[in-house]
Amino acid sequence: MGTQPKTAAVRHCKVAIIGTGFSGLGMAIRLSQEGEDDFLLFEKDAGVGGTWRVNNYPGCACDVQSHVYSFSFEPNPEWTRMFARQPEIRAYLENCWKKYRLEGRTLLGTEIQRLEWDEARDLWHLHDAAGNHYTAQAVVSGMGALSIPSTPDLKGLDSFKGHAFHSQHWDHDYDLQGKRVAVIGTGASAIQFVPEIQPLVAKLDLYQRTAPWILPKPDRAISDKERARFKHFPLVQKLWRGALYSMLEGRVLGFTFAPWAMKMIGKLAVRYIHQQVKDPELRRKLTPDYTIGCKRILMSPNYYPALAAPNASVITDGIREVREHSIVTADGQEREVDAIIFGTGFTANDPIPRGTVFGRGGVDLLDTWPQGPEAYKGTVTRGFPNLFFLMGPNTGLGHNSMVYMIESQIAYVLGALKLMKRRELLSLEVKEDEQKRWNLKLQRGLNHSVWNTGGCKSWYLHPVSGRNCTLWPGFTWRFRLLTRSFDAAAYHLKARPFEETAVIQQPRAEEVPA
Repeated sequence: MGTQPKTAAVRHCKVAIIGTGFSGLGMAIRLSQEGEDDFLLFEKDAGVGGTWRVNNYPGCACDVQSHVYSFSFEPNPEWTRMFARQPEIRAYLENCWKKYRLEGRTLLGTEIQRLEWDEARDLWHLHDAAGNHYTAQAVVSGMGALSIPSTPDLKGLDSFKGHAFHSQHWDHDYDLQGKRVAVIGTGASAIQFVPEIQPLVAKLDLYQRTAPWILPKPDRAISDKERARFKHFPLVQKLWRGALYSMLEGRVLGFTFAPWAMKMIGKLAVRYIHQQVKDPELRRKLTPDYTIGCKRILMSPNYYPALAAPNASVITDGIREVREHSIVTADGQEREVDAIIFGTGFTANDPIPRGTVFGRGGVDLLDTWPQGPEAYKGTVTRGFPNLFFLMGPNTGLGHNSMVYMIESQIAYVLGALKLMKRRELLSLEVKEDEQKRWNLKLQRGLNHSVWNTGGCKSWYLHPVSGRNCTLWPGFTWRFRLLTRSFDAAAYHLKARPFEETAVIQQPRAEEVPA
């Protein structure tokens, strides 16, 4: 464990897992439970937790109930709130890491920068930022879509003399007390941190391109009595988790199958704005002009009151340029600022940078995705044998817990790895026509969804092709049914040559069946 020194030696493992968020840790734990210990976890940061470690801005919390935003095999009766906050989720993941004794198989401070498929040897080469070299028969990417911050290319930003940072890289050493702060963007992060910093700052300017739809957040503390009940009666917690899952699952009906029903939810959201914001002009700025659900629906009890405070302003004019101590908008107005905080989200549509993953024939992964990321069952893509994506293309959700989808994919990957072991396969690669057929059907399912027809420009849609490369267009239980067993017929399977198999696999005398 720890940062690896630069060495010429090549370290090999059967399975390399990149990332230690819910995806990476879940994959490692399930491998361990299945008796497979020849794997390594690679983590670029100094500790585990993924997005729940690096995102630690004020107010950071989950917008899915705690009891469904956790592993099914590792229930936590000690959640203190209905919607867990970042420190508690991070602690949960760290506890999972320690409980399942993954420390010795984790390389912290090890950023994998390049993956290359070796066709001659049927394995992956991994290279980290320190120059170390690893090989693996299979690679599982648990990097997730929300790992690379998106920062707008603003004219003059390099000349800014104040302090600027993205919400993912929150500078806790910078004192916001009494500062003039510009917040750029109204993503999920901004909705959470704006109410936290508004009482501290002298002036808060929120630069909004598109107003988000916001609903009340039914958060509350979970009492000691409730936690004791969950601890002593695990079945009660399981039933509670099931009830929450079913309630959330029902929301997909409006998103995908009956977008017209979202108008009713929209009326509730408009009423919420009217209850929280009394100023008509501010209310106009904060009321979206697209169907609710087209962009991610956010939840907050205090975002609107923070923007209605005397020291806050919502600015809807575009930014013309950033100067040394100010921001100039398209109307020519200049506003002085001490700090700029970006709440502009992540590069969800292009989660893997060019020059990172090279598959069969040395082809860059991005060159196989001209219309945006796509995969078969959100997990594998043609031309890249033995490479599995967790939280891959079109596995995102707008209505339920991503952990459920992650566990479904983990089961599918386990099926693939078991098949490779049982049949002594060197590689498996999804057939091109199977991948095409899967994605054509998937896109048809998205065509009439609120995400595609709601009249907004969201990060769900690829900026070039307009394809929805992000979301799963249906019930999560349906995805689980489609991934519960590995469908080998959809793959090209490469077996070890017979002669080699005979030499390597020749049984000892005591192993020969009578």
